[in-house]
Amino acid sequence: MVRVLVTGAAGQIGYSIVLQIAKGDVFGKDVPVELVLLDIPLMANALTGVKAELIDCAIPHLKTIITATTEAEGFHDVDYAFLVGAMPRREGMERKDLLAANVKIFKSQGKALADYAKPDCKILVVGNPPTLTPSSLPSTPLARFPSRTSLVTMTRLDHNRATAQIALKAGVGCGDVKNVIIWGNHSSTQFPDAKHAKVTKGGSEIDAYSAVNDVPFLQGPFISTVQKRGAEIIALRKLSSAMSAAKAACDHMHDWYHGTKAGQWVSMAIPSDGSYGIPEGLIFSFPVTVDGQTKQWKIVQGLTLDDFAKEKIAVTTKELEEERAEALAACEEASL
Repeated sequence: MVRVLVTGAAGQIGYSIVLQIAKGDVFGKDVPVELVLLDIPLMANALTGVKAELIDCAIPHLKTIITATTEAEGFHDVDYAFLVGAMPRREGMERKDLLAANVKIFKSQGKALADYAKPDCKILVVGNPPTLTPSSLPSTPLARFPSRTSLVTMTRLDHNRATAQIALKAGVGCGDVKNVIIWGNHSSTQFPDAKHAKVTKGGSEIDAYSAVNDVPFLQGPFISTVQKRGAEIIALRKLSSAMSAAKAACDHMHDWYHGTKAGQWVSMAIPSDGSYGIPEGLIFSFPVTVDGQTKQWKIVQGLTLDDFAKEKIAVTTKELEEERAEALAACEEASL
């Protein structure tokens, strides 16, 4: 039995996530689930509606559905947490505009995690910006968590977008592409890197550069398309990505729970340990593998970075350092 929390469960992304969890797409169809739906009191009726729909789905291994409008109820004894509840980015907003709005939310969630969640709880931050996480805020009482590997931020949506773009250009299915990398921030400075990616084409596994056979594309439109995809969807839908974000969150947690496949890695934004010259402690997207037994992730080491990659990584690193400074300043202004 796993007890799983989704914050912002009545919102667009949360609504899409909970069904995938309930169906067994994340933890498996043989794992009983207690699902906790948390949102603000204003959304209490909507939460009740989401619960009613989940009941109507008649899913055998969905054992319990709990709705909550307080963090004490919502975070109690959870094993896995999807932190979706945050102000979403809207058309015309810069990501830094989200800092002031979301700093109080993340600080409160950090306290609730420390006070009520299980010590080995695995926490995925879906809300923006990823620089601003419960663990990155000053005085957030997360000291009782056993390691920094307990909390990560999602760049799987960018990873999936990059995988899909390579597949489209190479004329293969997404399942035939592996090991793209998202370096850095979940923003327009991120570096989608296909240099180490592999494509299965014509029965053989080859490198992505050979499969695509278009260097200008891989170092131009491929990167900019992934970088700007979120803004493109906002312009078209007048809302931020929800369906694809929910799928990415579930993909991320699936791999954290079950482990990555042999010879494959995924992208996660995690506290840097200094790998690849990234400042220690900075929340930064790296390629990682996950051990399904221990649920521990490890940064993939030994990848060669050419001058092009180093320049791109330097740009996104600079932005993340600036965002971290802005987040800390927002904390001071809010007296947190």
